Amino acid sequence: MGSLIVVRHATTDASASGRNLGQRSDPPLSKAGLALATQLGATLAAELAELPHDELRFISSPALRCRMTLEAVQGALGRDPQPMEIAPGLLEIDYGAWDGLTADECRERDPELRARWEADPYETRCPDGESGADVARRAFAALTPIEEWLAADRARCAIALAHNHVIRLRMCALLGWPLREYRRRLSVDPGAYSLVTFGRGEPVVRRVNAPAA
Repeated sequence: MGSLIVVRHATTDASASGRNLGQRSDPPLSKAGLALATQLGATLAAELAELPHDELRFISSPALRCRMTLEAVQGALGRDPQPMEIAPGLLEIDYGAWDGLTADECRERDPELRARWEADPYETRCPDGESGADVARRAFAALTPIEEWLAADRARCAIALAHNHVIRLRMCALLGWPLREYRRRLSVDPGAYSLVTFGRGEPVVRRVNAPAA
């Protein structure tokens, strides 16, 4: 059973302040975020020591915060930098007009739409942006070939850097939970990771939102 380690990027100033950070800006990691990414690398090194991984792939959202996190992880793993695969489908949700706003500011700006979105973020789109369903279509299309590659050989491993909504949606689907509940049923912290193994049978979820130790 090949192993997928899917990681949320480490902290940025925007994420630390509780503001929506989607596709419309591309900030770097904060100083604390860089330290967290390095700490995460040490944690993942310990995970990899327990996993067979004759083949190891590194995949990232195009966002700078994801690429910086993955570069720090690679450095902590003690590996020579190797080309990371960039997967546009792993980008964060497009918050549209809500990008850069806090939850309270979104409620003040669009009270009815925000209430519908909070009740069902899978079917409801952000204003001039995406719904969870939009994110799932492109993210699952990016992840499925990787998961199929992993399922073909137990000595394969992939580390994928992605975002809050992408990870919550995928993990919700793998756990068999209703996708409309992905925001209520799962939490994904900056710099945390989930671990899933793929083989001939159903995927096995081994970690969810595990912190850098």
